[in-house]
This record gives sequence, C-alpha cells and structure tokens, in this order.
Amino acid sequence: MTNKFKYFIANWKMYGDLSSFQIIKSVNAYLKIEKYKKNPKKIIFCLPNTLIHPFAKKVKNRKIYVGAQDCHYLEKQGSFTGSVSPYMLKKVGAKYVIIGHSENRKINDNYKILKNKILAASNQNLKIIFCIGESKKEKLNNKTFHVLKKQIINSISKGTNLKNIIFAYEPIWSIGGNKIPEIKSLNNITVFIKNFVKKNYKVSFYPKVVYGGAVDSKKMSLLQKVSKIDGFLIGRASQSSNNFIAILKNYYKQS
Repeated sequence: MTNKFKYFIANWKMYGDLSSFQIIKSVNAYLKIEKYKKNPKKIIFCLPNTLIHPFAKKVKNRKIYVGAQDCHYLEKQGSFTGSVSPYMLKKVGAKYVIIGHSENRKINDNYKILKNKILAASNQNLKIIFCIGESKKEKLNNKTFHVLKKQIINSISKGTNLKNIIFAYEPIWSIGGNKIPEIKSLNNITVFIKNFVKKNYKVSFYPKVVYGGAVDSKKMSLLQKVSKIDGFLIGRASQSSNNFIAILKNYYKQS
C-alpha cells in the first residue's frame, strides 16, 4: 500500500529570495552522502513564483525538484491580472504544484475552482499535491472521514490521472501549531484515503498520501511509525537547511 519513494515536500509559502538557494544547495550536498543514498526519496521545493525559474535552472541535474504553491484554473493564458497559469508554471521549470491548501481555500478556492485547477494542471502534466483536511470543530464532531471524502469527490473529476496526484492530508487544526494527530489515527486516515480513492475512481493502485501540519525534526520518531504514509509536506521547518536536513536525518535514523 505504500509507494516506492518517500516524499519530502517543502512549502516555503511567502518567504525566500535569490539568496535562499543556499538552503537547496545544502540539502543537495546532504543527499550526496553515501549513507543515505539507499533510501529512495524525492525532495520537492514548492517556491514563490519569483523563484521558480532561477532555482529550476540551478537544480536541473540534481535530485531535487521545483514546484509552485498554487495556479490559476485557466490552463494557458487569459485576462486575469496577477494570476499565473499551469502552462506558465510548466514553462519556467515547475514540475509540481500545490492545490487546495487551506490558506487558499479560505480566500476563494471553492470546489468548482479546485476541480478546474486540478484539470488544468493535469493537462499540463504537472504533478499535483492536493491538500485536504478537517477543521478542529469537524474533528471534534467525528466528521474527519466525511470531510475528506467530500473534498476528494467534489474536487477530482472521474478520468483524472491519479498517478499524477499526491494527496496531502493537512488537518487545519494542526497547521502552524505544534500538535499532530495520534499515530494510530493518522495511519487509519492514510489508509482511508488510499482505499477510498482506489475504490471510488476504480484504479488498480493505491494513491500517494503524505502528511502535513506541524512537521519538524522532533516529531520524526513518531511520524516514522505511520507505516502507510508516503512522506511529508513541510512548512515552516523547510525554510532552513538545518531544520530540513534534521527532518531527513531523524526520519531515516528511525528506519
């Protein structure tokens, strides 16, 4: 049920400038250490749009991929001042794109917009990191599975290439804080997402599912116990090479 690679996805949010490439350079140097080459992994940095092109050029032959943090629902071009389409992101070197982050859902990402964003990004062969997750109130009312099911069904059309989608379970109540779900609960939620998507979309494989929300190096000893998880979406801790590398070290130290 788990996939071949472990994903470590950095979401820099609205941080970073050209000097921030030093973080990626340090992570790349770490990946060359022989001790850790045996662990198959994919490192993805989802950056502000201003950094995608210069950083994509620098990581071209490395083991690191560059992604965007959002995209417009129109696939190519149009009269939408300030917006960036999947086509434009692809042209400047993005390989991945985050869609459906709770911060964007708060602003204007309704289900119709999310469905169109996913279709547009998929048509441009971008790998999609699709964020789903419940609020604290929904969790307390035991609505987690219901909410996740609703978010998936209403955002992903039948016929979408699910091999290009990584589901990122990010409980809203955990983002930006210090609490993560209990390990048994997180394992059950991961299995639920994998089983539901496989059955509902009638595919022969289990989708990739990563966890995001208060991910840091200190929690790796716990998160490593989530046997069904395929990796992590990392926010604040990804903005420092020391913290990001510590996550990798502590995760594989527990393996």
